[in-house]
Amino acid sequence: MRLTWREVWHSFWRTPLLSSLSIIMIAFSLYSVGLFGLVATNFRHTLSDLAERVEVVAFMLRGTPIETITLASEDIEAFPEVLSVNYVSEDEALARARVELVEFREAYEDLATNPLPASLEIRLRPQFRNAAQARTVAERLRAFGFVDDVRFGQDWVERLDRIRNLAGIVGLVIGAAFGLVAIVIIGVTIRMTVLHRAREISIMRLVGATNAFVRRPFLIEGTLRGVLGGALALGMSFASYRLFASGMGLSGESFVFFTPSQAGLIVGFGLLLGLIGSLISVGRHLRHV
Repeated sequence: MRLTWREVWHSFWRTPLLSSLSIIMIAFSLYSVGLFGLVATNFRHTLSDLAERVEVVAFMLRGTPIETITLASEDIEAFPEVLSVNYVSEDEALARARVELVEFREAYEDLATNPLPASLEIRLRPQFRNAAQARTVAERLRAFGFVDDVRFGQDWVERLDRIRNLAGIVGLVIGAAFGLVAIVIIGVTIRMTVLHRAREISIMRLVGATNAFVRRPFLIEGTLRGVLGGALALGMSFASYRLFASGMGLSGESFVFFTPSQAGLIVGFGLLLGLIGSLISVGRHLRHV
């Protein structure tokens, strides 16, 4: 194994220009993946912010005792889909309407009786913020005798689900395309290295080196190039993120960078692509050397 690592080290330093160019090519290929990942991450972040607004509202019949509402709230909080339950009294509902519905403020000023009912606002857990789960919770709420009506913005939530599904499909297709391009680039660079060292490989075979022994340094070399290219691409992505955020005046809450685990995935993706590209290239071209 020590001899293998020495061969990898010598290969890097014997052809510094080729090694540098291959790492840069891999970095730019993965940089495209990184930029797309940044767009996808921030798009999901925006969708997540929108999904936080998904809630189920149960409007109650007038005259429902507060004790009944309290007991029902405890039962509803026990639902696996429910994050929290908030009781809004009739007076609170009217106060909200006066603040939020400015165009109807005058109409709400001179009311003899409050026309707005009390309600329970049910927020769902993040993994349940979709139309199907909201509908399920709504059906359970309708079973309570004091519930007059249940709303959860069905049309809006279904539209949000369609956007999330479409974003997932598009992200998978484009990410796979960028990954394929990176594999091709890595394979080409490894092939160039194989051809450059064709004479050396022939001599190694003449003295009894097995295909596995000859192949091993190229696999390690391709993996290292993928890791270095991934790290360089991550740095370029971070520089682009900071430049765009400062130029647009965006805060860290509205425009986010990769989490440490996501950043590690990009470098790991480079490692995987380097290994796959090396396997494909060496397996295909080493036989013809």
